[in-house]
Amino acid sequence: MKYADREATAAANAAPAFRLTDATGTQRSLADYKGKWVVLEWVNYDCPFVKKQYDASHKAMQALQQAYAAKGVVWLSICSSAPGNQGYMSQADALRRLGEQGAHPTALLLDPTGEVGHAYGAKTTPDMRVIDPQGRIVYAGAIDSIRSMNPGDVAGATNHVVAVLDAVLAGKPAPYASQPPYGCSVKYAK
Repeated sequence: MKYADREATAAANAAPAFRLTDATGTQRSLADYKGKWVVLEWVNYDCPFVKKQYDASHKAMQALQQAYAAKGVVWLSICSSAPGNQGYMSQADALRRLGEQGAHPTALLLDPTGEVGHAYGAKTTPDMRVIDPQGRIVYAGAIDSIRSMNPGDVAGATNHVVAVLDAVLAGKPAPYASQPPYGCSVKYAK
């Protein structure tokens, strides 16, 4: 089975249930957002591919988080980096990093065991999932079409999450179920 076929099949599956602690110490579960569109974004703020999206001069990811929150979309950033690995954040670190990044997700969830990341097959940071109100993954993969670390490339890239969300929020089918993710590997426990 080719990568695209495998990812498309995975994208048709029900989103795995989870419960994680967020940066404020609040327990959050996917079930809390039943009936809403949900974006899952795997983050490692030390990864240059994530830095590309959060660059201070462009603030691309921050703008998406705010724009889609205004449309009722829940945006959950997830850090699956294990303790001792690049990108790992304690609860206090997570609060600090949210402020430093100017990030505006609904919540930054901490997954230090990697259980949720593995359940979703998250491979890179960033790695994105869009979940429909019925709890099905309708998109899995890359944030955009230009596989680079250059923040200047964001403006010229096709943003896959935007394409999917704009279509589904307008009542149309998603233009694609998956795109191969790119970025730093998720720093799971060994």
